[in-house]
Formats: sequence, C-alpha cells, structure tokens
Amino acid sequence: MSEAVNYPSAVELESVSVRYRVPRERVSGFKEYAIRWIQGRIEYIDFWALKDVSLSVAPGEIFGLMGPNGAGKTTLLKTVARVLEPTEGRVRVRGRMAPLLELGAGFHPELTGRENVFLYGTLLGHTRREMAAMFDEIVDYAGLGAFIDSPLRVYSTGMASRLAFAVATCQRADVLLIDEALAVGDAAFQEKCSERLESFRSEGSAILFVSHYADAVRRLCKRAAWLARGEIRQVGSADGVVDAYLSTEAGEAPAQDAQIPDNASLPVARAEIRK
Repeated sequence: MSEAVNYPSAVELESVSVRYRVPRERVSGFKEYAIRWIQGRIEYIDFWALKDVSLSVAPGEIFGLMGPNGAGKTTLLKTVARVLEPTEGRVRVRGRMAPLLELGAGFHPELTGRENVFLYGTLLGHTRREMAAMFDEIVDYAGLGAFIDSPLRVYSTGMASRLAFAVATCQRADVLLIDEALAVGDAAFQEKCSERLESFRSEGSAILFVSHYADAVRRLCKRAAWLARGEIRQVGSADGVVDAYLSTEAGEAPAQDAQIPDNASLPVARAEIRK
C-alpha cells in the first residue's frame, strides 16, 4: 500500500518488509542448534512482521501510528532507527535522528541520577560537555530536585521515566521516533511532554509517534496510519484513522498471529544508528 506525497519528507518508507525466520521445530539450546545447522537439518518458516509498508513524514509534522499489540509498530520504528535492516524496500531519514524507543534503557540502578544523566546522554550521542551545559535544565524539567544525587534504585518508576524523557529530549532532533513515551509520569508531566513535542514540531522536527491512546493521537497528530498484522490498513486524517481503528477493534478479536515468536531469527541488527 503506498501513499503519494507532494512535499519533501524527513522520513520515507518505500515498500518496506521485514521478515523473521522461525525454526519449524524448537531447539533446546545453542549446541543442538549448531549441530543441526552444520548437518543442514534446520527448516524455517518465514514470518513477515512488516509487509509492503510505505509511509512518509514531513518536517514539522507529528505523524501517529496505531494498531493492536503485535501489529508491527515497534518493528517499524526499529527499522526507521536502523536497528533492524529491512528485508525488502528502502528507508530514508533526513537529518539527525533521536529514537525514544525504550526510555531509560541505558540507566544503571546503582548510579545516582546525576551519573545516569551523563551515562544516558553519552549513549544517545551527546558529549560530556554538552550534557554538563544542559544538566540544570534537565533536572529542573524532570522535577527531581534533591533526588538527583540519590541512587536510581530508590527512584519510583515515574521519577526514572521523567528523568529518561528529560535526557532523551534535551536537544531537538530533526527526526524523533517515539514509542509510548507520553505514558510516563503523572498527568501534569504528560502535558509537559506534549508541549515539548509541539515545540519541536513548530521548529521543524518530524515526529513518528506510536501510541495505543486514541486521545493522544487525536490531540497531537493531523495525520495517522493504522497498522495491523504488519500491513497498513488506512492512512489519512488522525480523526478518520482513529475512528476506523476503534470501530474495527470493537468488533474484532485481538490479532493472535502477529506476535513475533520467541525463537525467531532476527533481521540484521545494527550497533549504531547511521545519520
């Protein structure tokens, strides 16, 4: 399914498909897998997590992506972020990219909040000097105050998530990939998150926003897409896509065949995001 556009795009997906190879029989361990592989006794089933997906996101646009669990939303974001290599098709990203896929994934529980700010910032590609210059603003935005010098293990989930979001968005990127990041913190902090994304959008950032929350997609996005079983079902106005998705989901059982099996062989993974 393709989408015609008449403007320069910050993100483009052209007929992108991602295939996972699933062994037909479960293998108990690496040793058994290696023996079977050498003997040529492993048979695979192809599982397509994405199938012929074409989308574009313009600079200065927040584009919503909705779908049930297992629809392929996170796979799509990881493919745009160059964490996964598409099996077919092509992905183009113009400008500096900031993927907010797993907030706080680089945090260490035994380090203080202060130390984690510098650690997480480094993992996101910032220099120590840049993080030092932005440190006070990050702490103020996260609302941590005196807790910043406490070990992360004493933080609540909300506190850690607020700090992670503050670090991840301390600098505006040309392209942001967001997977449910607005579910962090309380209602007041979620509103701060929305305001920061809106300010980035007004400065020209392209934002690909994945969410299960219809109200968030309606509020933040003008356009959206509905993804199901790895395929685009509908692209258009956010209100139209949300209405179609909700009405269909209300009348259908949740998709069970779209989950990636535990023993799937992943597409090529990348250690770093290419600019």
